[in-house]
Amino acid sequence: MDAFSSTFLSTLSQHPKSLLSPNYSPNTSSSPSLKVSSVRIEERPQTTTRTKPQEKPTPSPYTAPKDTPKRQLPTKSITPKKTVEPPFPSVIFNAFDDFVNTFIDPPLKPSVDPKYILSNNFAPVEELPPTECEVVVGSLPPCLDGAYIRNGPNPQYLPRGPYHLFDGDGMLHSIKISQGKATLCSRYVKTYKYTIEREAGSPVLPNVFSGFNGLTASAARGAITAARAIAGQFNPTNGIGLANTSLALFGGKLFALGESDLPYAVKLAPDGDIITLGRYDFDGKLFMSMTAHPKIDPDTNEAFAFRYGPIPPFLTYFRIEPSGTKTPDVPIFSMTRPSFLHDFAITKKYAIFSDIQIGMNPLEFIAGGSPVSSDSGKIPRLGVIPRYAKDESEMKWFDVPGFNIVHAINAWDEDDGDTIVMVAPNILSVEHTLERMDMIHASVEKVKIDLKSGMVSRHPVSTRNLDFGVINPAYVGKKNKYVYAAIGDPMPKIAGIAKLDVSVAEADRRDCIVGCRLFGEGCFGGEPYFVAKNPNNSVADEDDGYVVSYVHNEKTGESRFLVMDAKSPNLDIVAAVKLPRRVPYGFHGLFVREIDLSKL
Repeated sequence: MDAFSSTFLSTLSQHPKSLLSPNYSPNTSSSPSLKVSSVRIEERPQTTTRTKPQEKPTPSPYTAPKDTPKRQLPTKSITPKKTVEPPFPSVIFNAFDDFVNTFIDPPLKPSVDPKYILSNNFAPVEELPPTECEVVVGSLPPCLDGAYIRNGPNPQYLPRGPYHLFDGDGMLHSIKISQGKATLCSRYVKTYKYTIEREAGSPVLPNVFSGFNGLTASAARGAITAARAIAGQFNPTNGIGLANTSLALFGGKLFALGESDLPYAVKLAPDGDIITLGRYDFDGKLFMSMTAHPKIDPDTNEAFAFRYGPIPPFLTYFRIEPSGTKTPDVPIFSMTRPSFLHDFAITKKYAIFSDIQIGMNPLEFIAGGSPVSSDSGKIPRLGVIPRYAKDESEMKWFDVPGFNIVHAINAWDEDDGDTIVMVAPNILSVEHTLERMDMIHASVEKVKIDLKSGMVSRHPVSTRNLDFGVINPAYVGKKNKYVYAAIGDPMPKIAGIAKLDVSVAEADRRDCIVGCRLFGEGCFGGEPYFVAKNPNNSVADEDDGYVVSYVHNEKTGESRFLVMDAKSPNLDIVAAVKLPRRVPYGFHGLFVREIDLSKL
C-alpha cells in the first residue's frame, strides 16, 4: 500500500478530469536482514555480507540449487530502461537531490535505509514477460481457471536517499492458469509517475513517505519538487500515485489501486501479459483519489469506497454501481481531524469506518515533522452510516478505546439490523506501526455495536500475531465463519497462514485457530487468498475451496505458487508451481476467473 505516500502532493491535483479517457495493508519495514550492503535490480540481487577480519563471507542465500535445470529464455523481450542524456535542468535538479540525500537528510534510520528495506526478497526485480512455469507438486485444480494477480512495491530506480517500503512503484505479478498449466508475468503498472521517470531516465518525484524528515529536508525537497514542476518535468494534476497496494474487479474493469491517486485500469492479454490501460476517473466523477480497499457486494456487484486526506472533508464516502457509474460523494464532516483510514467494512445495511490513533498531521508535516504519526491521547472510534446514505445526517460514532485497525476482515448485521458485528486485527503498540513493524502485534477481535443502546463489546478471537485476513468473497457483508490470515514472523515477513473459526460464541473465550500451515524455515509468503471450488454453488460449504499465495525460500532463492486445501486442518498443499524467478514480497492480490478476464 502506498498508504499516505503522496497524499499531500495529490492535493495539488485540483483538475477533476484524468488522463484516461484513453497508487501495507501494511507496513513499514524494520531491518529484514543486515547482510546486504548494496542492492542492484536483477533477477537475484547480489548480497554482500559484512564480516570481521579473517572471517569467510557467508554464502549468498540466493545461490540456486545445483539441480536447477536451465530455463528457456522468454521469447517476448523486456523493454530496456532508456539511456537518456538528461537536459541541463535535470542535471541541476539531480545534483541538488544528491546534495540533500548526502548532507542534509541521509537515510540514517533502518526504517528508511534502502540497504535494509530492499534486502533479501524485498529487493526489486525487472519486468518478466509471460514465461511458462513448472508444476512440481500435485496438479492445479480445474477451478483455478484464470489468474492470481498480486500487487506490491518495486522501485523502478534504486533510491538516492531515504526509502520507505510504501514508496516503490507498483508491480503486478500474475500467474495465469489454464488447463493445468501456469504462466508467470511481472509488469509495472504504467502510472504517470512511472512513465515520466522512465522517459527521463531517473527519478523525478520524491519518495514522499520517507523524504520529508525535518524542516530543512522538507524545505529542500519541496523546493526541488516545485522547481521540477515549474520547469515542466511533471504535472501534478496528472496524478503522482504509485498504484502499488491492491487490485479490485468492479464496474466491468480490473483496477490496480493505491490510495493516493485514481485507479489504474489494467487487463491480461490471452498469453498472460499484463497491460495498463490508463488512469481512470469514472467519467470525471472520481476526484483525486480513492481507497485501495473497496468492498464489492457479491449479491449486487456494487462497489463501496471512500477517499481520505489532510484537508476537509477528511473522509468522503461513495459507491460505484455495477454498470461502472459512480454515485455522488457523501462528505463526512463529523470526522473532525485527518485520520489514517486505510480500510473499512460494509454490511447489508451499513458502512463502518475507523478513526484510529494514527493520523495525518499537515501542520507538523509543513514544519518538517512526519506526515503520519500516532496520538496516544486520542480515543479510537467507529463510525456507522447507512450504506445508501445521501448525506451524513445518520452517521453515528462509537468510542472503542484501544481499538486501532489498519485492515478490516468483515462485518455483518444481526438482530434485524440493530446490531453490527465486525471482525478485524487490532494493532497493539500502535506507536510502532509506521517505523518498527517488527515490534507490533495484531490480535484479531470481534466487535459488537448495539445501535439502539450505543453499547460496544469486544473480545479477541485469536491472540496470535495475525494480519492480512481474508474470507470467501461470497460472504463480504454477510455473517461468515472462516478467516484465513497471515502469520507475522514478525511482520512484514509472513511465516504461514492460520485458519480461524470466528463463529465461536463470545462466552467461549478460546483461541479460534482451527487450521494452520507454516511455510518452513527460511520460507516466507504473502497475503492468502481464498478461491471457491464452485462459486455458483449456493449450498457449498463456506470453506470448500483453496487458499493460494506466493512463497519464497530465502535459502535457495526459489519462489513458488502454493495451492492449499482450505478445508484441511493443516491446509494441505494440493499443488506447487515453481516460478521461473523470484517474486518479491508484496501487499494485496486477488484471483480473477477466465470468464471475467475475457470481458476486460
